[in-house]
Amino acid sequence: MTAHTPAALVLEDGRIFRGESYGEVGRALGEVVFTTGMTGYQETLTDPSYHRQIVVQTAPQIGNTGWNDEDDESTRIWVAGYAVRDPARVPSNWRATRTLDEELRRQGVVGIAGIDTRALTRHVREFGAMRGGVFSGPALRSDEEMVAEVAAGQGMVGADLAGDVTTGEPYVVPAVGGKRFTVAALDLGIKSNTPRMMAERGIEVHVLPLASTLDEILEVGADGVFLSNGPGDPATQDRQVELTRQVLDRRMPLFGICFGNQILGRALGRGTYKLRYGHRGINIPVIDAETGKVSITAQNHGFAVEGEPGERFDTDFGRAEVSHHCANDGAVEGLRLLDGPAFSVQYHPEAAAGPHDAAPLFDKFVDLMSEAR
Repeated sequence: MTAHTPAALVLEDGRIFRGESYGEVGRALGEVVFTTGMTGYQETLTDPSYHRQIVVQTAPQIGNTGWNDEDDESTRIWVAGYAVRDPARVPSNWRATRTLDEELRRQGVVGIAGIDTRALTRHVREFGAMRGGVFSGPALRSDEEMVAEVAAGQGMVGADLAGDVTTGEPYVVPAVGGKRFTVAALDLGIKSNTPRMMAERGIEVHVLPLASTLDEILEVGADGVFLSNGPGDPATQDRQVELTRQVLDRRMPLFGICFGNQILGRALGRGTYKLRYGHRGINIPVIDAETGKVSITAQNHGFAVEGEPGERFDTDFGRAEVSHHCANDGAVEGLRLLDGPAFSVQYHPEAAAGPHDAAPLFDKFVDLMSEAR
């Protein structure tokens, strides 16, 4: 923490939380959201789905395990800003190579510490995720000026952000052991652990840029197609929706997570909408409509697919169903094509640092590809 450097977190509705600078000194603008995970902050910060968001940690003490070189979910920190209550003074983990504060400063991430994150979380829960800004040092100005700057910022509705986080060039994650299948993974903001978990199941993963075509998918000899997580409004991804429809037309096995669930939903004719404050954390209960089984899941999304728990509906590709829903609010958490080899979930089966209840979904994807052969 930069000692005694005043900072403020400013919301578009005029609410201001004052604390001290944490990480880089300066200014950051984005959508203010909260995440309920008590661990895994390094994975959170490097998750591309958090692009252009100011993340508030509800767990009061952050930074205890420092920062290491193994747990990143991408090549950089993607959050726009960071807010914590009580940052650890000294990390205490044998894997740590530096402090969280040092890494935030190294990557130029503006943060704030010492604020009442519980009150901030309650405010966002009541009034919804909203535009905000973190200001510290010379960037601090009058309350009126900061609120006006925040209010003039761009919201998440209509935000086309996946192109900012996708890979510039295709790359391959080789299968571990003998190769059983080839998967084309469309990078909408993919996390490192996703191809790693597929590779452990004998899948050679070709991670492709956002603008890839069906011909490029077929060129890699794909046995299946994967739609990754990612940031922004799914209503902006018309090209990726059309690509998904082409894949469904060919009856290729398809698996989507998070943003990929929303892309599949749109390809099946469903609309999407913005949740009031989203689902972000590693302790969110999801109900399987078929079995009634509850899984505890990791999630990070501000948009959802329209639909009701257990609903069945007709599509251009046959019948489909809402396969999973959130126990907290009934939001759609999964889709399944009943007349074709395609399914998706709104949560993260590749979750790191956990939980791992949903990891077998990768095995389900393997089964679909086996059956297609």
